[in-house]
Order: sequence, then C-alpha cells, then structure tokens
Amino acid sequence: MVWADSGPNTFQLTSSAFQANAEIPMKYTCDGGDISPPLAFKNVPVKAQSLALTVSDPDAPEGIWSHWVIYNIPPNTAEIIENTNPGTEGLSDFGKYAYGGPCPPDEKPHHYIFRAYALDNILNINEGPTLSEVEKALRGHIIAKTELIGTYQKTAF
Repeated sequence: MVWADSGPNTFQLTSSAFQANAEIPMKYTCDGGDISPPLAFKNVPVKAQSLALTVSDPDAPEGIWSHWVIYNIPPNTAEIIENTNPGTEGLSDFGKYAYGGPCPPDEKPHHYIFRAYALDNILNINEGPTLSEVEKALRGHIIAKTELIGTYQKTAF
C-alpha cells in the first residue's frame, strides 16, 4: 500500500525476500534466523533529510507490537541489506534495540507492517525511543510514507 499517489515515481518500500501481502520467509522470523530481511527504498523524495522505518504487528493479542524501530537513516540509502541496521535503533516491544522477527504467540496469521517515512528533518529525540515516541517525533515532518505488508503464521507449537 502506498499512502500518496501510486504513480511510478512514488516513494516505495520493497523486499527481495517477500512480495507485498505474502508470507515472510521463516529465515526472518523467530522460528528461523530472526534476522532482518533485505529492504529497498525507491523514489525517495529529493527534499528528504532522513528516513525512518518501523515494523509492527497489529494482530498481536496485546495490541500493536513493535518489532523494529529505526530512524535517522540517511536519505540516500537505497537498500537495507539483510541483518544490517542503517540508522539509529529505537526500543522494540521485545525490549531490545534490534530487529525482532515475526513471532506470533498463536497459530493465527499475523500481518507485519513495514512502514517507511521520508522526513524533512533529522530526528532529535532522546536515546532509545519506543515506537510511540518515534511516531510522535515524526508528526509534522513526514514528506512521504509507504508500507510493505508481509504475513507469518506458526504452523505448530
């Protein structure tokens, strides 16, 4: 899903590991290597001063569960190579400053929203922010945003 115009020059987030609305490979989940998937930014707005990326699970029983929070990614970043971090990491709901892969606590399918933001500034926030603190800091600074949704479902416990 793209938030703005969906033309060929629209800000986009893609992955070579999975297609939009398709299953995220086990390698990138807690059942596999629990490493971040490769991601690519396309058509980053020229005026962007930084990028931010969040990954969350809206299907978690506790409510929205934060899997990864990264901000102050350089705007010339074209891709995030798997298992790397291109910016400053915030605190996930796993209690760590790193990617936490899909890990549903039940056998229901969960959706994982990879949301990218192009910002008109570099975020100046306290070290170790949570998802909600980063989202608050983004307000008023978003030039463009886009998302990539993947799914994951545990098959047996």
